[in-house]
Amino acid sequence: MTPVGIDGIEIWTGTLKLDLPGTLAPALGEEPAKFTKGLGLYASSLPDTYEDIVTMGANAAYALMDRHGLEPDDIGRIDVATESAFDNSKPVSTYIAGCLESVFDGDFHHANKGERKFACVAGTQSINDAYNWIRAGRNRGRAALVIATDTALYERGDGGELTQGAGAVAMLIDEDPSILALSQEQGYGSADETDFLKPNQQFPSVDGKRSIQVYLARMREAMADFEAQVGETHPDDYAYIPFHTPFPGMVRKAAPIGYRRMIRATEIEDDLAPSIGHQPRPEAFDDEAAFHDALAEYMDALVETDAYAAWYDRVIEPTLSLSREVGNWYTGSVHLARTSALLDAADRDVDLAGMQLLVASYGSGAQAEIHAETVRPSWREEIDALPVWSHIEARTSIDFPTYERIHDVHNHDIDTGADVDPVTVPNGEFVFTGWGRMNERQYEFVD
Repeated sequence: MTPVGIDGIEIWTGTLKLDLPGTLAPALGEEPAKFTKGLGLYASSLPDTYEDIVTMGANAAYALMDRHGLEPDDIGRIDVATESAFDNSKPVSTYIAGCLESVFDGDFHHANKGERKFACVAGTQSINDAYNWIRAGRNRGRAALVIATDTALYERGDGGELTQGAGAVAMLIDEDPSILALSQEQGYGSADETDFLKPNQQFPSVDGKRSIQVYLARMREAMADFEAQVGETHPDDYAYIPFHTPFPGMVRKAAPIGYRRMIRATEIEDDLAPSIGHQPRPEAFDDEAAFHDALAEYMDALVETDAYAAWYDRVIEPTLSLSREVGNWYTGSVHLARTSALLDAADRDVDLAGMQLLVASYGSGAQAEIHAETVRPSWREEIDALPVWSHIEARTSIDFPTYERIHDVHNHDIDTGADVDPVTVPNGEFVFTGWGRMNERQYEFVD
């Protein structure tokens, strides 16, 4: 069976940089360590006045298509995953297609377009849709373009303000992919939750503590469901495990859950037993509360072991590099984590061909999905061509008053009056130019 997976990746970050420990922390009266050690964040990418989810998504897609020498006729499907949509009817994919048609010959009139919504897991769901479309033979030899694009902004003073970010990840899904082949097996953990939602409002309502609990619970369920299909897993099975990363501190909580499950009844658990004991088993306890207390004690001891630290540094830590510098990208976050892993391997000259990643996606509301991806022989050429770090380094740093002004520009409930001057000058990219007669957003390409 011909493999289907990710043939190309492109990342477009918001052009503004907010230094979190150096600029935001003192302005909010927070300790810098709350960002660097607690959340695991150093900077946020934010959109300038002419940027939004359409411009970032279109710029990422344009760069990806241009690098691959593609024309609109080569694309049979455009799916956009976002939590930041501004229209309840017209999908963002149509806006992005219109942008691309202004710079390419041809059009996307025979391409299927859609918009996916399930919080942050929607990007992975869009990849699944493209995979199934190709597997069903409905693609007519064409590839799918999947774009995860978001402005993850929170109301001023909200706790989520510390983790903000903005950017887009565009991915080309095709047969015989250059980077990663997707597994057929998927594990799901899903439940009706209200940990994070936007009921007809721009900024989210968040129960932070509850959201972390739901994230971890759904990940446990998804891992159990995945193993029910593929059998028991082992820490050595995967070169990297990219998690959905709203902030790296969240991944520090999730990673031990996966590690504990993968070492059960293995030589690793046996080797650790003299110092921390074997894992508690439910059947050994009279009630559930006693079991969970023992399990929490075991987990606390497990994360302090050298074995866990070495695994975390090798498998998890490299997936966090991009997120530390750009903040939360909602639907794009797990795809940033995957890209961070591949960039790390390329930087260290690791031959990943044939090795596997275990990708753990999550969306509030709530659903987790876990699947495996196999690295393809030509992965290195594609990743070496990805200019993501140069984009990140090219961002323009802003001070706190500028941050306040930019935040107000993107707050739909605030009328900023006259046009606010942008911080940067766009060049070779799509920009938002204003509203049309039906209150639609309008765009153009600026050379």
